[in-house]
Amino acid sequence: MSQDFIRQLDPSHNLRSAPSLSSRLHLDPLLISMLLAFCTAGLFILYSASSQNMDMVIRQAIYMLVGFVGMCIIAQIPPRYLMMLAPFAYLGGVALLVTVLVMGYGAKGAQRWISLPGFRFQPSEIIKLVMPLTVAAWLCRRPLPPKFQDVVIALILIGIPTALIARQPDLGTSLLIAASGLFVLLLAGLKWRIIGSAVLLALPAMWGMWHFVMREYQKQRVLTFLNPESDPWGSGWNIIQSKIAIGSGGLYGKGWLLGTQSHLDFLPESHTDFIIAVLAEEFGLTGVLVLLAAYALILGRGIFITLHAQNMFSRLVSGSVTLTFFVYIFVNIGMVSGLLPVVGVPLPLVSRGGTSLVTLMAGFGILMSAHTHRNLLGR
Repeated sequence: MSQDFIRQLDPSHNLRSAPSLSSRLHLDPLLISMLLAFCTAGLFILYSASSQNMDMVIRQAIYMLVGFVGMCIIAQIPPRYLMMLAPFAYLGGVALLVTVLVMGYGAKGAQRWISLPGFRFQPSEIIKLVMPLTVAAWLCRRPLPPKFQDVVIALILIGIPTALIARQPDLGTSLLIAASGLFVLLLAGLKWRIIGSAVLLALPAMWGMWHFVMREYQKQRVLTFLNPESDPWGSGWNIIQSKIAIGSGGLYGKGWLLGTQSHLDFLPESHTDFIIAVLAEEFGLTGVLVLLAAYALILGRGIFITLHAQNMFSRLVSGSVTLTFFVYIFVNIGMVSGLLPVVGVPLPLVSRGGTSLVTLMAGFGILMSAHTHRNLLGR
């Protein structure tokens, strides 16, 4: 049946078949709405956690704006071009990591930044995006599930940046970045015998990390996790004060700006790693559950986009970005509540942090690219 005949029978056919504005702009309105609402609420939480430091809130809002602009720009890039750019971005990222070790900017015993006139940034944040793109670009050009030799090369690609970041030292970030690459391998249909072998090798690998890789302060974090009361005035102080803040909030909390643990400086890093303890104290269990529900909506949208991607590269990258976002949430909440060792992972979209926030928004841009270009990808 011709298109002209259809238009005569149904004059509204053109309106229904015409792409929406969001589709033409390659944006996902539902995901953007959730992110806007989340970021707005995050600024209110940060205002309280920072002891009403308006300058910090304004800087965070600027980074959010930059992140949204970057997200919209990346969403315009079709996944096939992201796949082509991935190897070059990987090489550039590794070069930056080497530069950090040679002439990077150091602070608090760690050398993680490259300092430029007017600002500084962490190359490891760039690797958070580059890692899943690179591993997905490698695997999607080969038969799946991946063969052993393809898995070995993928592990090498994952291992090089992971080792360089661990040398900074930043063991927490290095493990999370490694996880983002391993998620791609798992989503590619990694054979169970390979997964089983990896699990068997995990215990001796953990022994080796403890004796030859982890530094003394990192070991102390693990020991503190196992028994924080062993050093309540030293290494156990953070987690003990965090638990006090969470428990004192009760069901409904003390009210916005009325928390005592953060405002009286009992809770360290209240505006970064331990910001959810501030939320729990001021809004109680109810506020935490609302936060988790909001995260669940964003994760659900990411899973939906992954399942509906029409290209293997898009499925692998979207799945990895979504799972990595979940891991960051899980690790932060786990360490603040004493279920995991403290590894210095900020709470996504809430904690203060410029480069990490921009990188996170760029990851959502990749999700939107996969979703809105899904009819242009082919196989």
